[in-house]
Amino acid sequence: NTCENLKWSLFDSHLFYARFCVQTSDSNSPAGDNLATNGLPFPWSKVRLPNYIVPVHYHLLIHPNLTTLRFNGSVKIEIDVKNNTNWVVLHSKNLKIFTATVLDEHEAHLSDKVLSVLEYPSHEQIAIFSPKILTSGEKYFLHLEFGAPLSDGFYGFYKSTYKTKAGETRVLASTHFEPTSARMALPCFDEPIFKANYTVRIRRGPSHIALSNMPLEQTVEIGNGLFEDQFEVSVKMSSYLLAFIVCDFRSVSGMTATGINISIYAVPEKWHQTHYALEAALRLMEFYEQYFNILYPLPKLDLIAIPDFQSGAMENWGLTTYMETSLLYDPDISSASDKLWVTMVIGHELAHQWFGNLVTMEWWNDIWLNEGFARYMEFVSLEAVYPELKVEDHFLDTCFGAIGRDSLNSSRPISSLAENPTQIKEMFDTVSYDKGACILHMLRNFLTSEGFQTGIIRYLRRFRYSNARNEDLWDSLIKVCHFICCLFLSYIYNSASKQKHIDLKKMMYTWTIQKGIPLITVKRQGRKLYIGQERFLKIVLPDDPSCYLWHIPLTYKTSHSDHEMKHILTTKSDVLTLDEEVDWVKLNSDMNGYYIVHYDEEGWNALTELLRVNHTALSFKDRASLIHNTFQLVTAGRLSLNRALDLIGYLKSETHNVPLLQGLGYLQSFYKLIDKRNIADVTHNLKTYILQYFRDVIDKQSWSDDGMVSDRRLREEVLSLACDFDYPPCLEKAKQLYNSWVESNGTISLPTDVSETVYMVGAQDDSGWAFLLEKYGVSMCETEKSKFLSALASSKDSEKLSRLLQLGMDGTLIKTQNVPSLIYMVARNPVGHFLAWDFVKKHWNELVEKFPLGSFGIRNIIVGTVTQFSSTEELREVEDFFKSITEQVSQLRVIQVATENVEKNIMWLSRNLETMRTWLQQRLN
Repeated sequence: NTCENLKWSLFDSHLFYARFCVQTSDSNSPAGDNLATNGLPFPWSKVRLPNYIVPVHYHLLIHPNLTTLRFNGSVKIEIDVKNNTNWVVLHSKNLKIFTATVLDEHEAHLSDKVLSVLEYPSHEQIAIFSPKILTSGEKYFLHLEFGAPLSDGFYGFYKSTYKTKAGETRVLASTHFEPTSARMALPCFDEPIFKANYTVRIRRGPSHIALSNMPLEQTVEIGNGLFEDQFEVSVKMSSYLLAFIVCDFRSVSGMTATGINISIYAVPEKWHQTHYALEAALRLMEFYEQYFNILYPLPKLDLIAIPDFQSGAMENWGLTTYMETSLLYDPDISSASDKLWVTMVIGHELAHQWFGNLVTMEWWNDIWLNEGFARYMEFVSLEAVYPELKVEDHFLDTCFGAIGRDSLNSSRPISSLAENPTQIKEMFDTVSYDKGACILHMLRNFLTSEGFQTGIIRYLRRFRYSNARNEDLWDSLIKVCHFICCLFLSYIYNSASKQKHIDLKKMMYTWTIQKGIPLITVKRQGRKLYIGQERFLKIVLPDDPSCYLWHIPLTYKTSHSDHEMKHILTTKSDVLTLDEEVDWVKLNSDMNGYYIVHYDEEGWNALTELLRVNHTALSFKDRASLIHNTFQLVTAGRLSLNRALDLIGYLKSETHNVPLLQGLGYLQSFYKLIDKRNIADVTHNLKTYILQYFRDVIDKQSWSDDGMVSDRRLREEVLSLACDFDYPPCLEKAKQLYNSWVESNGTISLPTDVSETVYMVGAQDDSGWAFLLEKYGVSMCETEKSKFLSALASSKDSEKLSRLLQLGMDGTLIKTQNVPSLIYMVARNPVGHFLAWDFVKKHWNELVEKFPLGSFGIRNIIVGTVTQFSSTEELREVEDFFKSITEQVSQLRVIQVATENVEKNIMWLSRNLETMRTWLQQRLN
């Protein structure tokens, strides 16, 4: 019975972890079927390392040669032996092991013989055989010497380059180890549970500096023009948090109130772009120390902008690394959105110093404990430290994005099976980050801010310098809940249904170990509310949505209440009794809960009328979530498109940017979908309607950087849409600004919030496009370059788009790190979406070499191209291509996500195109 199996996996946490998480064994006998590269049996058969040898302390010496682009190193690992064994099995990938020796606790050799090293590349493991048995309870040292080329990609110990203003190319070496790439830089026990101390020494030339997790202890000159930087012993940490860099960067530094030295490093000629990051890091560090009530345990924190970097940033303890666009801020070039992005990324990485670094998930199936918390703390920290940035305006978008993924059959539970590196890389997705953040927000709203904060402090204190699982967090919060708020919560949530106890762990398991999002149905009859729950799916398959059951903390407001009311729904259906008859009911107050709401016809009528006559009776979050819910229900075939379009009819009177952009965003997405199908009449009418209906909003925007952050964000979005839709006043102003900019040879400053729109208009003719490409090559600001690239990719000339894609593959003018976003930019261009897809098919093997399977890069390439399609022929072509490389991509969940999005597009058009056509004709006539 499917439902019964689901209940078992949901509520028996021990069963869940036994099935999906724990894979250890005391067996240390050869596993006959697994052969090492030399043909001998490899002594371990599992992807996960054995647990009978535990690393305690790594003594690492590393020497990158930035001329030969190779590195050599040695590591002495102090190990604890838990079971008698002759074998030491650990991780190594693409490393040449020169020598391996085992030493006793006095560092004497256990054997006079050279120890053989067996390699098993499919599991990225090596094994060292000791002729003398390693005895349980004894301390030993494993000493290895190794070398390899600096990696060409973005993982392990890799090469990065940058150009000076004079055109000189300079080289640096940097690391990125999360999730499974420390093994590319040194042989190690590369799993999060194997926490150890690290003592790092780095050799370098006189023109470079070396950085690692800990402060520099001393520098020793060792001859031949080389220096050895010796760093303090690290705190106990997982291997993926180790970091070291050799570069010639400059820095700016400051000190927190508690004496933490914070430094921002960047390419010397970008040093002036580091000052805002320093201010933000200092303020956010002080906030987190107070909020978590635990001092940051290291003496320093470095934030460094790496010229070649694939993800947004990485939280290495004491040495956080960033893409340049995520750390550097130039007030003359960067927009309000750019400033918010930099601040949020810094907030995210600093939160990781506690969530992830101090307390680490036991295994990658619970990576959401790192990423969901860090994503959520971005919002908590910025709301407290930078209220003027209005970060709360963006939180709804985070949850809306999570719902978009979670309402597909191809979604997954927050805690999911992940064993090999490809599966682990795919765990770093919308579900871990965004859904994780949204259920934490719901939990905080449920427990109260004070109860939530007290619980996570307890969790961090209990598991510091250790590892934790999903259930450990709930245990910590349960204790706080019992002492602080559960009696109160039980009363206010459940007085109507007479429930007396809230099982927090059971409640949260319904959110973390089953996939999907609930749909709450609401029917009002007099004073009674009949509510039900089921799984919300955009495409319903035989998988029965009724099998799913959540424990949902419901909140609701009515026309006659001045405060929100609460109720816990733990069954498939329930009945609530209101105190009096009301005109309307709105569930999910301020979108604090992670669920969609569907009202009966009377309920939708009442809310649509309320928005028309008095929209401010609802908060801006309630208005935005109503707009979102209606169009999600349209996509799922649960609500007519007419109903949703009528609901947003009130937007003419809307003054808040969040609901305004929510409604406008849906109309724009419909336009792009229909435009790609070349349905000329509907495309024309929808564009005409949008420009007519929102003309007042468009016309009142100034081409400046004036106003609050929310005003500036609205300006950026609205003027971009107006020019994209060829609105004459917008095009005229943008061309005027572009021509002035060109005449000054790019020296005058354009208003930062509209600069990308200006560049896009300018890129539509040959000379404008060529000038932008030239400026792209010489700009020293990556934020500016990203705007140039977006404009270049908006050209309606397919030859220019093909040239851009080829420049991306060459990796000289356009850096390889920007290829995934470039492919997406071209794919979203109506002229470029087939071009981009053909390019991906043709260059698939090269792309996978640059961006490993499961990585952010390859997932963005697949989703960015495939989800532009909306016909059965295109779907068949996509499916045929991925079938042709099944062996390569069979493990990739993102293929299912992408193809299901195409199915969703096809279904949307078949259900709604005629309705849209008729609705537009009626409105325009």
